[in-house]
Amino acid sequence: MEKVVMNEMEMKRALTRLAYEIIEHHKGIEDIVLMGIATRGAPLAERLGKNIAEIEGPVLVESMNIEAYRDDIEYTDQRPENSSDLSGKKVILVDDVLFTGRSIRAAMDACMDRGRPAEISLAILVDRGHRELPIRPDYVGKNIPTSKQERVRVQIKEIDGKDAVTLS
Repeated sequence: MEKVVMNEMEMKRALTRLAYEIIEHHKGIEDIVLMGIATRGAPLAERLGKNIAEIEGPVLVESMNIEAYRDDIEYTDQRPENSSDLSGKKVILVDDVLFTGRSIRAAMDACMDRGRPAEISLAILVDRGHRELPIRPDYVGKNIPTSKQERVRVQIKEIDGKDAVTLS
């Protein structure tokens, strides 16, 4: 049985709150890059970027595919060509769900291949716990305590046609 734990309006409010938290923490938006982790982190980063732009001004938003950096899947192709240089930037990784932390470790490796960021922080829509690595989000939309057997499913309009977070 699926239980809705965040509806469309709650997701919108969470992303608005995250935008304010990011601006407040960084005392503005200078040198900030929102880096959305494919698949659902990328459109969430776009939304977060629009929220920040409405409050403070435009911010650079990019996306990255971390598949080549994962340690838990077989990937034989070479790592993708790097796009913009992240040296000296304040990179904020954006993803939908934080679980074991392995995706975030891969994303940090991908960032380091693109230069030496001044800092890397993490914005997550849903933190469900159960880390396997010492990774902690800086900005959290919602904490949802789960068992390891439960599944958190994030749906976003850009990919799934609707906004919702469900637990099953």
